[in-house]
Amino acid sequence: MRERNAGAGRQGDVVVEAAGTFDADRTRQDTTRRLERAMGTLGTAAMARMDERLMWFRALSAEDRSWVGLVAQAGIAAFVEWFQHAGKRRPTPSIEFFGTAPRELKRSISLQQTVDIVRVVVEVVEARTGELAAPGGEDQLQQAMLRYTRDVAFAAAHVYAREAEARGAWDARLEALIVDALVRGEVDDGLHSWAAALGWTSSPIVVLAGQTPDDDPQAVIDGLRDRGRRSGLDLLAGVQGDRLIVIVGGADSVGAAARHVVSRFGPGPIVIGPEVNDLEAAASSARAAMAGLRAAAGWPDAPRPVHAEDLLAERAIDGDTEARNQLIENIYVPLTGTPLLDTLATYLEQGTSLEATARLLFVHPNTVRYRLRKITELTGYQPTEGRSAFTLQVGLILGRLSETNLK
Repeated sequence: MRERNAGAGRQGDVVVEAAGTFDADRTRQDTTRRLERAMGTLGTAAMARMDERLMWFRALSAEDRSWVGLVAQAGIAAFVEWFQHAGKRRPTPSIEFFGTAPRELKRSISLQQTVDIVRVVVEVVEARTGELAAPGGEDQLQQAMLRYTRDVAFAAAHVYAREAEARGAWDARLEALIVDALVRGEVDDGLHSWAAALGWTSSPIVVLAGQTPDDDPQAVIDGLRDRGRRSGLDLLAGVQGDRLIVIVGGADSVGAAARHVVSRFGPGPIVIGPEVNDLEAAASSARAAMAGLRAAAGWPDAPRPVHAEDLLAERAIDGDTEARNQLIENIYVPLTGTPLLDTLATYLEQGTSLEATARLLFVHPNTVRYRLRKITELTGYQPTEGRSAFTLQVGLILGRLSETNLK
């Protein structure tokens, strides 16, 4: 008898549970119909609340505000559809309604602002829970809203994180393409398009080349990007084998540009290319920096960093055509056809002896001193200084060879 009573009790519990489920489903359907009828007014109320509460929303253009309104309306519709089935299959909320907005709007609205939109919509619906929910369904609607908004927020964060990761990978690819194009000297419209996509607008520009540190290359580039953001500079970097190339834009001076990035290089020489005015001309700065890096071993005591211009002699000996032409133009051409050329040649051949030079040229030593000063004014190199004398010597040799080749 007790067993039959116990069985009857369990059956009664099942019947009660089924009845409760039926009542909950019926309440849910009634609430769903109320929500469907109120979707238009809820969207209008959400727009009014955003205009009242969100300063960034008021700053949007009329077109963008309209798109945000469509997103809010689509979000309400998505909630109503989700709520209708949530009691049966407990589906995961979808955030496909964000796809309503064009790509330009998605780029201009941050994750925080997206959360603001969701929060405003929730507040609008919560404020009208009493009239939207069917009798006895207020708690059911509120619980559903809590779960829905929580899951939508997490899903939105996931989407933004994934897109940020993809955007970061794309930016890194563009950065590598720009650096590679400048090093190769392949400057075309593609370079400007890539730079524009990265928001590059800075001037002047300087290129630095050195050895890659032992750290992971991507970690090195990430560290340089972070340094650029903190210092307010535009900065592009690329690793090519054991070489690190850094392009710095917007620095007050070449020294300031170098100061911000030198610590990121590995051991060994660091060469600074000449300052240029735009990214297209940066190809010449990159060539000079790379040529200087190859030739830097010829001057073991060079400062770190060293300017590519200070390595013209070593670059010319190493076969850099641009350095050879520059030395000829800066040294040999200004002195050709004047007594200064013979004076310089004799002075260098005599071991920079003023008296020996004066005797061989049959002039007073003061005349030699005057001519040496004129040579300094014309070429920028001082014959009485060791490094300058070496560069002048290389310039003279290259000039003589160029004349011989022309005959």
